[in-house]
This record gives sequence, C-alpha cells and structure tokens, in this order.
Amino acid sequence: MAGAAALGALGLAAPAAQASTTPCEPQAKACVQLSTGKAWLRGNGPVPATPGLPKYPTPKGIFHVKYKDIDHYSKEFNGPMPYSVFFTTTGVAFHEGSLKQMSHGCVHLSHRDAVNFYHQLHPGDEVQVVA
Repeated sequence: MAGAAALGALGLAAPAAQASTTPCEPQAKACVQLSTGKAWLRGNGPVPATPGLPKYPTPKGIFHVKYKDIDHYSKEFNGPMPYSVFFTTTGVAFHEGSLKQMSHGCVHLSHRDAVNFYHQLHPGDEVQVVA
C-alpha cells in the first residue's frame, strides 16, 4: 500500500495538500491572488505571477477562458504574448512574460508555467482573480 490509501487503512488522515489550497472557490480551474503575486491551477501548487500595473490593473472577478493563442502578438502594446490564455472580453490573458515587470492588465507567468496553463486551461474553464 502506498500514499493516502495506506494512511487511510491505518486510520490516519492524509496531510492536506498545499497544492489544493487557494484563495478561490473550488470550481475555479485557475486562480490568481493579486496581493501575493501567485497563481494556481486546480490541484497544483502556487506559481509566481505578475499582474497589471496600478494604472492597468488586472480585473478582479470570475471569468471564463475565451480562447487560446500559442503565438499571440499584441499590436496594441507591440510585443509578443506567447502561450496566451485569454479570460476576459477586454484582452486580459495569462501568458509568458517577465516576472519582474508588471503588465497592461495581463498575468505574466514563467515560460514553464505559461506552457502548463496553456495546456491545462480550455475555453469555458473558470478563472477567478481575487485581491
């Protein structure tokens, strides 16, 4: 026996997984907490995320993935947005970007995390952004 099954057989509770604890509701497939600069995919631990500048804030609320574009280029801000997962009607997305530079409302992720979010999220999936 291994893992949680073994603990259950012994009458012990498995330790709560930090990965499943987010500040968002359980139905959210992705979660962003602006105050901590962290983002989660359901069932995974937090990853570093950089939100929008104060004058271009990442909107708070409940959203749903609209569409994805693996090789998006922003004409408005003249820059690449690789592995974009758009979740608002105003063009806000998760995408690969600098974790040291705030965006124009999007949520920057490392390359590895952007790839993971791109592959795990699909149109219709719920995204929550909280303070």
